[in-house]
Amino acid sequence: MTKILLPLLYLFSLNAVANDMFAKADVKAGKALVEKNCISCHASSYGGDGSGIYTREYPKVKTSKGLVAQVRSCNTMLGLKWFEDEELNVAAYLNQTYYKFEK
Repeated sequence: MTKILLPLLYLFSLNAVANDMFAKADVKAGKALVEKNCISCHASSYGGDGSGIYTREYPKVKTSKGLVAQVRSCNTMLGLKWFEDEELNVAAYLNQTYYKFEK
């Protein structure tokens, strides 16, 4: 019985953590940061309005944690100097608008 319950409890705890990931994020602030810092870069490297990078056939990002990691990577590479809460705001906006991960 324990062999079955422990894995189930682990899965439920992971889901609870994921559901809380964007709970305190400010989606409006994330949208503003995306519009100011991300759109032009994505448009120049991906074409069009740049949003195609989020909806491409073979997405690079596959989880909410992966999304936060990708936002953090862009933040670092571009030297934006966003704080962690700003990264989460951007990830929450992108998730709500494009990815629709189960937070």
